Amino acid sequence: MEFKAKQETEKVIQFIQDYYQKNHLTGAVLGISGGKDSAVVAALMVKALGKENVIGVTLPCHSKEEDKLDAKLISNHFDFKLYDFDLTNVYDTFQEQLKEIGIFQKEEKENSDINLKPRLRMATVYYLAALFTSLTGKPYLVAGTSNKCELFVGYFTKGGDSVHDIAPIADFTVSEVIQIGEVLGVPEKVLYKTPADGLSNQSDEDKLGVTYSEIATYLEEGEEEVSEPARTKIKELHERNQHKFVIPTYRK
Repeated sequence: MEFKAKQETEKVIQFIQDYYQKNHLTGAVLGISGGKDSAVVAALMVKALGKENVIGVTLPCHSKEEDKLDAKLISNHFDFKLYDFDLTNVYDTFQEQLKEIGIFQKEEKENSDINLKPRLRMATVYYLAALFTSLTGKPYLVAGTSNKCELFVGYFTKGGDSVHDIAPIADFTVSEVIQIGEVLGVPEKVLYKTPADGLSNQSDEDKLGVTYSEIATYLEEGEEEVSEPARTKIKELHERNQHKFVIPTYRK
C-alpha cells in the first residue's frame, strides 16, 4: 500500500492538536539529537503547537560536536528555542562514584555505561518540562522520538528514551519518517543522516545486525518477505526485549 506522506503528516499534526486541546496542554520539550527522528518530531510539534511552545534541548555526554551542530541546524530551520545542557560532568561524577565502590571492571559495565546516558538525558528533559510548566503556568509535555522499527525490536533504553508523554512517530517506519520529514522540509543533512545512537560509535544497523528496511518489510509485508537470517534476527530481538514493554504486576 502506498504511503501517503502529506496526508499522514496532516493527520499527525491534527492528532497532536486534538490531544493538547482536550487535555488543556500548551508546550512540548524534547531532546534534539541531531538525527532525523527528533528533527521530524520537533517539526511536527512546531506545526501543531507553534514555535513559541516548543523547547528543544541538546544533551551532550562525551558526544560528537557534529550532532550538536546538526541539532542547531534544526532549531534554526524551524525557529524554536534550543538549550544546550551538557551532561558530561554529571556522567563523569557518576563514574567517580563507581570507582569508589571499587567492584566493577570496565568490560563488566560497558552496557550499563551506554544506557546511563539516555537515562540521564530523560531525567533532564522531564526536569525541564516541569520547570517550564512552573515558569509559564502552562503545562509542558515530553515528546518521544522513537519510530516503529526501533520499538518493534526493542532498540531503546528502559527508563531512558522509552519514557515520554506523547509519541508522534511511533507508528511510522524509518522510511515513512523520512517521507514525513520531506513533507515538513527537514534539512537533508539531518534527514538522510546514517542513524546512530551517538553512544557506541556504531550505526544503529551495525548494532542491531539487521537493516531498518528489513524490519519495515517484516512489519509491513510479512516475515516471509525478508531473508531467513534477517527474519531470525528480528524475531530474536523482538522476543528478547519483551520485558521492555510490559511490567509484570501481581494483582491480589
